[in-house]
Amino acid sequence: MGAGGLWVRTAHTALSGALALGLFLHRTDLQKQEERGELLQPLIFVLLVLCSVLLYFKAGNSEEQSMVIPQVPSNIKMRRCGYCMVKQPMRARHCQLCQHCVRRYDHHCPWIENCVGEKNHPLFIAYLSVQLVVLLWGGHAAWSGLYFEQSWDWLRHNIFLLMSFLLIVIFTIVVLLLLISHLYLISYNTTTWEFMSHHRISYLRHSELENPFDQGVILNLWRFFCSSHLTAWENIYFQRNNEPV
Repeated sequence: MGAGGLWVRTAHTALSGALALGLFLHRTDLQKQEERGELLQPLIFVLLVLCSVLLYFKAGNSEEQSMVIPQVPSNIKMRRCGYCMVKQPMRARHCQLCQHCVRRYDHHCPWIENCVGEKNHPLFIAYLSVQLVVLLWGGHAAWSGLYFEQSWDWLRHNIFLLMSFLLIVIFTIVVLLLLISHLYLISYNTTTWEFMSHHRISYLRHSELENPFDQGVILNLWRFFCSSHLTAWENIYFQRNNEPV
């Protein structure tokens, strides 16, 4: 991980910690519950923040360098990467920022400083889901501590909560849109890269089907979230298309 990646991850951790701590230092519902000895909800909130940070690092540290290829018919030829010279399974792509090939490549995420692919995509979705819960809860807590008066003294005492609430709203919109778009693509068993570059990808451009990997929403979701085995996408592709590409 380069200096840029270290800076991004440090900033993410510091911002998450500062926002969470600030909600307990101001007159929010979380602080009031803590003062009354009602510790269950404050404890759950802190645990969710920690869980989101751990998932963030886990998704960012899941390297995609291993090009393990499940068994495929011998008559199917594997493409060789022109950069790192490894045999690429179908749906893999070389990331020039990470300098390695990624199985079932989705996109390179600058926020986690890593590619999102077959190995860490479910972790990325889990991170977005937990982060969304934390943001919604944090936004509600920040709003609960605001009381509005038209004076500079009020602004001086409430500037942190006001800025926190505005930041949380922005982050919530971004995370929500990301989560919805990814779940939509997952339900059709396609990736961000395939969706955006359909016309440039040979196995999609030459396919008789618009999406040769789509096996129905339920099976697509099951394969993504519950299957622990690597998928030989070549087998699914050639079962649904007559001619190799």
